[in-house]
Amino acid sequence: MTAPTDLTFVARVRAALAGQVRSILAEAEGNGWRDLQHRQLAERIKALVAATHPVNDPTGTWGGVDLLGPARRLAVRLAELQGPSGLFTGGDNVDSPPDSAFSVNDLADALLLLRRAGTPTADHRALTEALERLLAATVPALTGGGVHTPNHRWEISAALARLFLVSPAPELAARVRQWLAEGVDVDDDGLYSERSANYAAHVSNPSLLVIAEVFDRPDLVDVVERNLDATVDLLLPDGSVETVMSRRQDQNQPIPLAVYLLALRRVALLRGRGDLAWAAGLALEQGITAPADAAARLVLDPDIARVLPAPVNPRRPRQRVFGAAGLLVEHASASTTVLFGGSDYAQQGRIRSGLANSPTFLRLFAGAAVLDSVRLSRTFFGKGPFRADGLRVERGPTGETTVTLAETVTAAYYQPLAQRDRDPRGDYRLGDEGRFSAAMDFDRRVRDDVTLHTTVGARLTATGVELTFDLTGAVVDWALELAFRPGGTLSGARRLGERGWQLDATAGAAAAPVAVSYRCGDDVIRVELVEASDGQGNPLPAASSAPVYEPGEEYRFLGGTDAAAGERLYVTGRVPARVRMLLTVDMVP
Repeated sequence: MTAPTDLTFVARVRAALAGQVRSILAEAEGNGWRDLQHRQLAERIKALVAATHPVNDPTGTWGGVDLLGPARRLAVRLAELQGPSGLFTGGDNVDSPPDSAFSVNDLADALLLLRRAGTPTADHRALTEALERLLAATVPALTGGGVHTPNHRWEISAALARLFLVSPAPELAARVRQWLAEGVDVDDDGLYSERSANYAAHVSNPSLLVIAEVFDRPDLVDVVERNLDATVDLLLPDGSVETVMSRRQDQNQPIPLAVYLLALRRVALLRGRGDLAWAAGLALEQGITAPADAAARLVLDPDIARVLPAPVNPRRPRQRVFGAAGLLVEHASASTTVLFGGSDYAQQGRIRSGLANSPTFLRLFAGAAVLDSVRLSRTFFGKGPFRADGLRVERGPTGETTVTLAETVTAAYYQPLAQRDRDPRGDYRLGDEGRFSAAMDFDRRVRDDVTLHTTVGARLTATGVELTFDLTGAVVDWALELAFRPGGTLSGARRLGERGWQLDATAGAAAAPVAVSYRCGDDVIRVELVEASDGQGNPLPAASSAPVYEPGEEYRFLGGTDAAAGERLYVTGRVPARVRMLLTVDMVP
């Protein structure tokens, strides 16, 4: 008996593919293809070929349209971009096996689609021969070339797996086994080492699923399933997947669940997972983000179109701690709270691609009202904002959760060199002391350290979170920044022109708490300042400078910033300080 088909999914894939094909054909009328990179060219070939298959065009919409002619022209352009090594040129990564692997994956799919044509025409045969030549030329580089990043191993391995389907040479399988022998970089919580939703969705998950299928490796499906489990718990009320802990470019970008659609469907079907089917339904409602991929799957992996298991909504309330990433996500009945203490800055001491750099330590979602980012900035030797060196979670006898985030930062002044270390020529070794570089032979000098200690406590409540801030050590200004997502109205604070708003912390020492509300429609996030002191029972020392976010020397030196956007509310003061505030949500059911 044939399994029932998910007609809604199939119809949306066909519609999305038709839109993509129309766009490609419109491009063909001009000279726009000359400026496209090889990955864009390969994707277009795949889309055009997929549209010729009856599964994707059952009514013959494209029957009288030449789709393979433009695909051949794209293949000619790709051949022009193929260098002597067989790799495709273009982009910042020169002669790159992993970059070319992305194109190989699409071209191999296109070739496999052509081979499934019912009655091949001369156009089919011509394009087939062109793709076979392009792909054959890449094999030496892909079986012998290296990578940059963790996910590249799986992208190349997926390309090799597809090439194995095209022509099952043993060296292709051997190279895949060599990469897999390193072990897949997934932690106990289901996060890949790059912690990136973008690369999990676009590279690691789809690649591992292809490798699992071609080489019969169900253990790789297990890995993807664990990542999708994590993804469901990282899913935010706005339909995006949390990325604050990412080590890649998406740490400051929302990633929609839509990009996980095919992996969610595949694993939901393979493992009978109702919760993943629920997530796949949400992803589908966000749209088909990769029509060519989805359309190719309908032909090459027709089971992807089966009706999913009955959807099962994840329970609320629930809480998930991602220990290695220093992340806690709590889905309460009326809100979602995210706490982050897993920045790599404490260990690495630098801002760098491949590190988790975000200083955002709290996010709060209450329907349409969203507190996108809470950060603690300070003026301390250009060291930048507070970034916790870990996340400690404790649970009280009644089940309430308390999270502690802490950081100690130090800067130094350096004493004169001892007599034995002096050079009459004044010629001393250039070194990096962690904050800046100079020809000072730092490690031979006695240091006078200046230190700032910061502890942030967060007690999760039924209606939000109670925050406590303790700052001791160097007497410097600090600014707590709460950045709300645009679209709402903030009331109860003093306007600061284009810079945002300020809540008067000194008034918080009075008997009555100071409160600010951010309303978006019927949803409200309330900020209530209930304590502001020096931690010794005295009034909070006032800041000597205007509220501002200080990104730190590593950004300032290059004229950059990682400042948050939106409606920004500031609470300011001077060390020593103890501040306690309540963040509560009020939502209309």
